[in-house]
Parts: sequence; structure tokens; C-alpha cells
Amino acid sequence: MPEGLNGRFGLHKRNGNWLWITVAVLILDQWTKHLISATLVFGERLTVIPGFFDLIYTVNPGAAFSLLADAGGWQRWFFTIVAVVVSIVLLIWLLRLPRTVRWMPVTLTLILGGALGNTVDRVRYGHVEDFILFYWQDFYFPAFNVADIAISAGAVMLLIDAFWLAPRQQRKASGSS
Repeated sequence: MPEGLNGRFGLHKRNGNWLWITVAVLILDQWTKHLISATLVFGERLTVIPGFFDLIYTVNPGAAFSLLADAGGWQRWFFTIVAVVVSIVLLIWLLRLPRTVRWMPVTLTLILGGALGNTVDRVRYGHVEDFILFYWQDFYFPAFNVADIAISAGAVMLLIDAFWLAPRQQRKASGSS
């Protein structure tokens, strides 16, 4: 990155080194979705742990928990645009972090990788492919995928940072314990 951009916008090129996590999540997500779609027919379930965990080939045209799944098609491009905007914000946030920060780059790159993984599906197919299904008796958690796991893990890490790590660092900086 040219020195002028680095100084002017507070971007730290070295923080871009964390993007390998985003790439790894994206590749793992797309690879596992390909394996499932190549192995199972749509709607087919494969029991992994009876009464608890199955693999299933299903799709979700909506967002998390099938939000707007029956909206008629416009949601494909709405969620794609939202994911692209969020991805740009996350990338800028990542590049503006101080070089010494270690937790937040992992958090942001996990969310970014998951967002991009599901966006690839939306652009290619008009829906997101899901295949992980947990259940207990008659209770079924909505099916999900590797991208969803990365987004969820990143979101939990973001909450840990906001409610535990950041306040702790602020107390240390102010000299109180």
C-alpha cells in the first residue's frame, strides 16, 4: 500500500496478513458444500449420530433461520448487497486496527470469510446451501454450514471483546483493577 494511503487513512497493510483466515473459511465452506451436493441428493439425510446429528442437503433462499425465505426472490440481491457492504466495512475495520491487536483481526476475518462464503452461494445459485443438522427428539435447530459457523464464532468473539476484553483493557489503562 502506498505510504500516502497508509498515513492518510490509518490503514495498516500488515493487518491484511490476517486475510488467510478469510480465504481458509471461504475455501472450506465451498469445498464442504460441494462435497455434500455431490454426495447427497436434495433433501437426503445421512445420520451421523442417531437422534442428534445428521448431514442433509438443503437450501435456504433467506437469511439466518430462513428469514425472508418466502419473499419471492428479491431477498437474494438484498442479502447479497448487505453482505458486500458488510464485507467492505469489515475489511476497512481490519486494515485500520493497530498492528499490535491480535484478537480482533481473527474475529473480523472469520465473519468476513463466512459472509463471503454465503454470498458466493447467493450469487451462483440464488440461495445458500446448508448441510449440518442438529436435533433432539422433535426439536430441530435450523440447518447450517461452515460459513454460518465462522460468522457465529466471529460474532461470539466480538461480544467477548466488547463485554470482557475491551473493558478489562480500559481498566488496565486507567490504572484500576
